[in-house]
Amino acid sequence: MPLAASFVFLLVSALQLLDSYLDLARKNGSHSDEQIKLRLEIKQLLKEANQLSTPSTFAQAAKLKRLAAAKEKELAKIQEQDIKGKQSLYDKYRKFLLVTKVLIYAMLILCFWRTPVTTVPRHLLQPFGKMFSWRGIDAATGHVVVGILPWLFLTSRVSKFLCQKFGFAYVSSRIDML
Repeated sequence: MPLAASFVFLLVSALQLLDSYLDLARKNGSHSDEQIKLRLEIKQLLKEANQLSTPSTFAQAAKLKRLAAAKEKELAKIQEQDIKGKQSLYDKYRKFLLVTKVLIYAMLILCFWRTPVTTVPRHLLQPFGKMFSWRGIDAATGHVVVGILPWLFLTSRVSKFLCQKFGFAYVSSRIDML
């Protein structure tokens, strides 16, 4: 199985990518058309109120500011309802993803329990070679034989690190677009 290590890495990375995407979607949320419309109305009302700065138009400016405050309360209420609904949906997706991860990891462990996932030269794993080895060293090549449990640990940590880096780049590019 020369491609087993790559297959396991890609599978673990895909699961980690889904988890990171779900986290980003939960944090960023989506704005409905109604929320966007209310935000634009609030900005417009506050802009008009700031333009009315003379003493003779003070009452009209105060009225516009009160109207903007009322719209902000309405927006906050809509956002709160939206967050509650989406939070339960994200929780369901997160639980499903967790069960899927457990089942896939268990399947991988059962498939590769008696066979090595990959062999790696000794110098690449210094000083942790014995910790990652699966029954020691391959006598024919002198390479360290890596089992499924250490490989799952390594690939999950590496894929999590990569998803964090790429997730940051995705978020910063989204911020630049706005």
